[in-house]
Amino acid sequence: MSEALRDPILDWYAEHNRDLPWRRPEATPWGILVSEIMLQQTPVARVLPLWEDWMARWPTPAALAKEPPGEAVRHWGRLGYPRRALNLHACAKAITDDFGGEVPSTYDELRALPGIGDYTAAAVASFAYGGSHAVLDTNVRRVLARAVRGEEFPAKATTTAERKLAETLIPAVGAARWAVAVMELGALICTARAPRCDACPIAGLCAWNVTGRPAYEGPERTGQTYAGTDRQVRGRLLAVLRAAHGPVPKSALDVVWDDHVQRERALDALLTDGLAELLPDGAFQLPT
Repeated sequence: MSEALRDPILDWYAEHNRDLPWRRPEATPWGILVSEIMLQQTPVARVLPLWEDWMARWPTPAALAKEPPGEAVRHWGRLGYPRRALNLHACAKAITDDFGGEVPSTYDELRALPGIGDYTAAAVASFAYGGSHAVLDTNVRRVLARAVRGEEFPAKATTTAERKLAETLIPAVGAARWAVAVMELGALICTARAPRCDACPIAGLCAWNVTGRPAYEGPERTGQTYAGTDRQVRGRLLAVLRAAHGPVPKSALDVVWDDHVQRERALDALLTDGLAELLPDGAFQLPT
C-alpha cells in the first residue's frame, strides 16, 4: 500500500509543486527554519513577502542575534502569533552562541532550540539536511487520515498510531521529497473545507473517498475567531509599539480599545509573554 500511495503523489508533486524560495536548492538551513516558523498557522501568501524581507534583512542567525528582540517583533508585522518572532530571535542567539552560527542538523539538537517543537525539528532536519523523519503538519495528518484510515479529519493532537503510520510510509530514498509532496497535496488538493477529490492523484486509493467520504464523527471542530478577542486587542497594542520606534506613553495605548478591562488584560499578556516592556516612567516599548 505504501508504494501505491507514494508513487502517484510524488508524480503529482513533480508536476504541480509551487516554486517557493525556501524549497529551492539554494535555500539555506536558516531560511528553511525561518519559513517553517512563519508558516505555522499562516498561509503561504501572507508569509512569502515577509520571509523575503526577513531574509534580506537577516540572512544569517548571527545577523538577527545582533539585534534586540524587539526588532524581530517589529518586523514580524501583522503576520500574527508574534511570540514566534521572539522564538526566532532566541533561536538565532542559541545557534550563534552554541553552534557557531550554523543551524544544527539533527532532530535532537533542533528540538532543543527555543520554541522548536516536534514538527519544526523534523521539518528542518528533513528539508535542510535530507533527514528521514515523519513530518506531521496539519496537511500531512489530514491526507493520511483520509487516504489510509478513511476519516475526514485526524484527531486534534498527533497520536502514536499516526506517527507509526507516517513512519511506515517514509521511503528509503528521498524521504524529504516525500514529506513535502504529501504536505503540498494537503495544502492544494486535500484541503480541510473543500477537498478537490476529482483532481487528487490517489482518489481511487483513498479510503475516505472510495467509501463515499463519510462525515466526521469526532469532537466538534470550531474555527478560530479573531474579532473582539484578546488577540485582536494585543494586535492593536503591538501595532502602536511597532510604529513608535521608541517608548510609548500609556495614553497612546489606552485609545486603541474602549473596553478598559480587556485592554489591560491584553497589555498584561504582552508583558508576560515578553512582547512589551514597562519602563520606570510608566511608558511601554518593544523588548530590548
